[in-house]
Amino acid sequence: MKIEQIYTGCLAQGAYYVVSENEAVIIDPLRETQPYIDRLEKDQVKLKYIFETHFHADFVSGHVDLSMKTGAAIVYGPTANPEFEAIIAKDNQIFEVGKIKIKVLHTPGHTMESSTYLLIDENGKETAIFSGDTLFLGDVGRPDLAQKAAHMTQEELAGLLYESLQSKIMTLADDITVYPAHGAGSACGKNMQKETVDTLGNQKKTNYALNQPNKEAFVREVLDGLSAPPKYFGMNVAMNKGGIASFDEVMKHGNKPLSADTFEEIVEHAGALILDTRDAEDFYKGFIPNAINIGLNGDFAPWVGAMIVDVKQPIVLVADLGTEEEVITRVSRVGFDEVLGFLEGGFESWKNSGKEIDTVNRISPEEFQKQFNENSKVFDVRKESEYEAEHVNDAFQRPLADINEWANLIDKNEHFFVHCAGGYRSMIASSILNSRGIRNFTEIEGGFNKIKETAVPKSNFMCQSKTL
Repeated sequence: MKIEQIYTGCLAQGAYYVVSENEAVIIDPLRETQPYIDRLEKDQVKLKYIFETHFHADFVSGHVDLSMKTGAAIVYGPTANPEFEAIIAKDNQIFEVGKIKIKVLHTPGHTMESSTYLLIDENGKETAIFSGDTLFLGDVGRPDLAQKAAHMTQEELAGLLYESLQSKIMTLADDITVYPAHGAGSACGKNMQKETVDTLGNQKKTNYALNQPNKEAFVREVLDGLSAPPKYFGMNVAMNKGGIASFDEVMKHGNKPLSADTFEEIVEHAGALILDTRDAEDFYKGFIPNAINIGLNGDFAPWVGAMIVDVKQPIVLVADLGTEEEVITRVSRVGFDEVLGFLEGGFESWKNSGKEIDTVNRISPEEFQKQFNENSKVFDVRKESEYEAEHVNDAFQRPLADINEWANLIDKNEHFFVHCAGGYRSMIASSILNSRGIRNFTEIEGGFNKIKETAVPKSNFMCQSKTL
């Protein structure tokens, strides 16, 4: 038997590849299927089942595409209602794969169909659980995402999650390995550990959600401090329930080089959004007017989803040479299939064409220290927990995730400084503000990580774990 965790850091997502004898299963696959097919061919095994722990909200799964290419059956837990052919398993139903067995444990709460898959090895020993978004390391799945579909309040869903954990998970042996669907950085939880594999016994000891005295305390603690879910989540759920274009079609559609003139024409006539995926250090020096900067070398796909939201929005790309296919792959993972092409030759070709260029006013933390005074207005675009831990004195908390709300309240005549932790999010914010005609601001290079090293007055530091 072989278990392989295929972890994608950008999405903080874990898919799983399990082999026994000449048969295999894949659990919660990503959108692009070729890496899985390559593994199957290398191991000379047949894919028997594709197990989905639930209808994912934060990424688009490759289940339908993979099933079509391999003939493997798609399996969901009880109550699932996909628009494609799938096995809707019963609670405690067992699937045989080579010499191992996989038992379906229906664990509703995160969503109604959420299920945990219990692996029983060739000796009949319960060995591991693939817990999806039911149980994370250090946390549990947020119970506020499925309220509308389930016709339940978040409190009722949290109570249901508590019962699922107590009756189906906590009764299992301590030496069972936990393989969750997500790790630290995912918006599907609030307090996940950086580790991606653990024993159930250790989680019983260390996971705050598993150590509540009763259901009422569990509901209160799990719901406390939840930020609003990204707005693209609902669209991804709909895509995972229904039929979507294959990844191959998406790549063929988007992987088209465009001259500067054609690029400009598509923006003007197709209403395409310009997504510039270069690093902030390159973007601020020069970019196409109205371009939105979300750097590929960061939490790229989740921020694309959170900032652009509408998965049907036409997009044209500005990317570093050689990264175009990677960009298309990663935006497709969160459902953005309407990429119409990329600027051939990258930003240099636009600059060499003599077309208009815009810039962001960026200064060093040392220069910020010189300019800062008691009348300075500072916008901190980090998360609430980061801000509460430590911030520039009198800075305004303006989380990037909420920019659509607070940007409309800005006085365009009043100057302000903007920063995040390291410069990635503040450049996203800067590009969005620029595109909306808000230009009277200065972005701070290196963010709060570098501001901390200056004499700019700051609040007293508080450990972030205490602010969650």
